[in-house]
Amino acid sequence: MNRAKPVRVIAVASGKGGVGKTTVSVNVAVALARMGLRVALLDADMGLANVDILLGIYPKFNLAHVLSGERTLDEIMLDGPCGLKVIPGASGIQKMSELSTIEQAALIRAFSEIDQEMDILIVDTAAGISASVINFVRACQEIKVVICDEPTSLTDAYAFIKLLYKDYGIWEFDVIANMVPTIRQGKKLFEKLRKVTDYYLDVNLQFAGAVPYDLNLRKSVQQQSPVVLEYPESEVSLAIQAIAERIDAMPLKSQTGGYLEFFIERMIRYNSQERLL
Repeated sequence: MNRAKPVRVIAVASGKGGVGKTTVSVNVAVALARMGLRVALLDADMGLANVDILLGIYPKFNLAHVLSGERTLDEIMLDGPCGLKVIPGASGIQKMSELSTIEQAALIRAFSEIDQEMDILIVDTAAGISASVINFVRACQEIKVVICDEPTSLTDAYAFIKLLYKDYGIWEFDVIANMVPTIRQGKKLFEKLRKVTDYYLDVNLQFAGAVPYDLNLRKSVQQQSPVVLEYPESEVSLAIQAIAERIDAMPLKSQTGGYLEFFIERMIRYNSQERLL
């Protein structure tokens, strides 16, 4: 089957929890959708899925129902703001390696069906370096690592990058500094991380932007609505918009395949390889 246009698949990850990764994922996704792009947001935190909560939407079905054959991907996909499509995560699925052959085939078919209907798929992973997280990240074309100004955040982000580089040969990462006092200080935080990776690892870290701490963000979370919509002129919204525009302006990274069915197929292949080790 010929594909007219590849879908950009972006993982948003973090070494530790509590850095605001999901909030960044949701708001960047909405900002991209508001720019006229066809965007889907996959909640890949199978244990603690909460994208739907931040958006104030309540899924009746999720990926578990797709895997069981009860629903199609189109049937579980929810409409978010600005045309954003939301794919709710399935709690209780700990590892992609636990999926049966039938479940794997169901996911491949489901994602390939929507391949030509979107421009960007954002994958909001769980925090940490579990096998599930690593498999999702390895299946994506681009990796955005979210950090904040805490020693544990930088330490865990470095461990995350080191693992992907040393064990899987992934060497390109984009870094988003979140909850920083100013954009300038966010850049300094990035430079602190890059100084360490430049010394110990042969990786390419790029600054993807900084999101300043803003009480409007907390308000928007309480309101279960994206800050870019509730407070579009706030400092935090303008910063998120800049990140979205930077993503849109970046050329699509070359890789094998590049379509949504390859996203799932790569996860299956990686898990199969690891079971043989």
